[in-house]
Amino acid sequence: MVSIDNVTVSFGGWDLFKDISLLINPRDRIGLVGKNGAGKTTLLKVIMGLQPPTAGAITMSGDTSLGYLPQQMKVHDTTTLVEETSKAFEEVLTLEAEMERLTAQIASREDYESEEYAELIHRLNEATDRHQLLGGESRSAQVERTLLGLGFKRTDLDKPTSTFSGGWRMRIELAKLLLRRPSILLLDEPTNHLDIESIQWLENYLKDYNGAVLLISHDRDFLDNVTNRTVELLLGKVYDYKVPYSQYVQLRKERREAQVAAYNNQQRLIEKTEEFIEKFRYKPTKSNQVQSRVKQLERLDRIEIDEEDLSALNLKFPPAPRSGQIVAEIKEVGKQFDIKRVFSGANFTIEKGDRIALVGRNGEGKTTLARILIGELEPSEGSIKVGANVSLGYYAQNQDDLMDGEFTVYDTLDKVAVGDIRTRLRDILGAFLFRGEDVDKKVKVLSGGERSRLAMARMMLSPHNLLVLDEPTNHMDMRSKDILKEALMKYDGTLVVVSHDREFLDGLVDKVYEFRDGGVKEYLGGIRYFLEKRKIEDMRQIEAKESVAKEQKSTTGRDDYLAKKENEKQIRKTQRAIDEKEALVAQLEEQVAEWDQKLASPDEHGIDLTDSSVFEQYNALKQKLAFEEHEWEKLCYELELLQEN
Repeated sequence: MVSIDNVTVSFGGWDLFKDISLLINPRDRIGLVGKNGAGKTTLLKVIMGLQPPTAGAITMSGDTSLGYLPQQMKVHDTTTLVEETSKAFEEVLTLEAEMERLTAQIASREDYESEEYAELIHRLNEATDRHQLLGGESRSAQVERTLLGLGFKRTDLDKPTSTFSGGWRMRIELAKLLLRRPSILLLDEPTNHLDIESIQWLENYLKDYNGAVLLISHDRDFLDNVTNRTVELLLGKVYDYKVPYSQYVQLRKERREAQVAAYNNQQRLIEKTEEFIEKFRYKPTKSNQVQSRVKQLERLDRIEIDEEDLSALNLKFPPAPRSGQIVAEIKEVGKQFDIKRVFSGANFTIEKGDRIALVGRNGEGKTTLARILIGELEPSEGSIKVGANVSLGYYAQNQDDLMDGEFTVYDTLDKVAVGDIRTRLRDILGAFLFRGEDVDKKVKVLSGGERSRLAMARMMLSPHNLLVLDEPTNHMDMRSKDILKEALMKYDGTLVVVSHDREFLDGLVDKVYEFRDGGVKEYLGGIRYFLEKRKIEDMRQIEAKESVAKEQKSTTGRDDYLAKKENEKQIRKTQRAIDEKEALVAQLEEQVAEWDQKLASPDEHGIDLTDSSVFEQYNALKQKLAFEEHEWEKLCYELELLQEN
């Protein structure tokens, strides 16, 4: 579908990556990984045509369409949520307007036998057929299902987009992108603005997506659950593994160990051969052997070890000052903004050494409670009491936005540092990978990951015994996340963390408070325990709903019985149509595969590539396959709707 051929991107004579080649095939699920600054986002922009490569080329088949979700983008604020999302169906909306216009013209005419009337009827039929082909009849259902899956509520559908925060607006763009169904989805950190439930929904959506996916993510669980191939950008080179992320980590380790072992063996051989040559170089009786060894060295294919990027955060939290046993008491706390009640009934105690995760859908109150805890907001009801000698450190979700973009990296720390620590600012910045000229960069030119590191460094200038961290891993690469987690595991104070990163929370926290439907519920266990319990609770809720539905059905009588029978009949009919369509698609796929073989070796099959009709037949066959696949998708969706009834 897309071929990346010997692509190089350079800035001022320095190569970000050089001569990389990659092929993206249909149905590929590729995780693009590498440390921040390795060039992952740049590569997506090059594929999209938003940035030209310095050398090399990107080629793609003519029927390939691309969909791109960047980390940051502008969202329009002139429509409602459902209207903005429906823009994904641009052609469908155009057809609906055309159908409405043609219908009005036909209704106003009485010249039923004229050519003009027949032409209007013909155009209306064509527009109607195309509208059905594109799934126009199920457009509203698709929009609603996608928005609900991404965490919106039904009450949100008619709200103006201007009322949603930046994170929710990114979800709108993601919804539009998913509904467009391009051949290849290019997603840059799609989970950054999603909560755990929405991430799990997106995982399931992408696993079943009828196209290719190339995504950048630092969420290890997300990569493992979605991808089947991992491409690593490392020091300007690309390494391709046909496995998900966790298996890639193991294979990369094994590959390097094998390389090192082979390299060391070869170096020993070279050393012994050179010793022999040097020892017997001037002995006539050994001249033939010496010459043989010299030629052996010349022919030797020298083993090279892949360069390894060893730069990493050197992160260690200062020892926590002693605090009382009770760090904070939260009694019946609730928060309301104007007429909107965010949550109520938060009732728990934070004790010394507790490690707590606040989880739940966005907008349910996690960040709000964190801000109440640090004293930035006042509760609308209830009370919160912070314990004796509590020194609080806070990392805000928008921490990088709170820093002055005109300050340099060094000035950002210097403005808040006091005492002797000011003499060690360059060492502290070095520990956070800001070295040499980096400390003189202005904050506004830093990447998201660099800003996160700087914000963390600023927070760590003073020792604290209570850390409240709101989404600390957003924009952090895998290695930085692992090092932050390791440092937090060794931290001897109390920790409250808001995060949607399941792998990051795993083993780090021992209590979970879920914000859901306006309330707060406690789970005494880690994040895996919480997810398992939530799954069981969801199943019980589903079973309870089914039980109520059965009771209601038993009282409805013959009409419901007939409706059920008709629905079952439609299900069987649609299933038969799906089976027939699947057989046709399989037949067409075989024909396309045969053509691919013939075109790969035209001389063997007597094909003249200069004959334009050859490619016309081939392209016509591919177009028919694409059409029938779309028809099959449409039937599957219809079956899904019927089965939901």
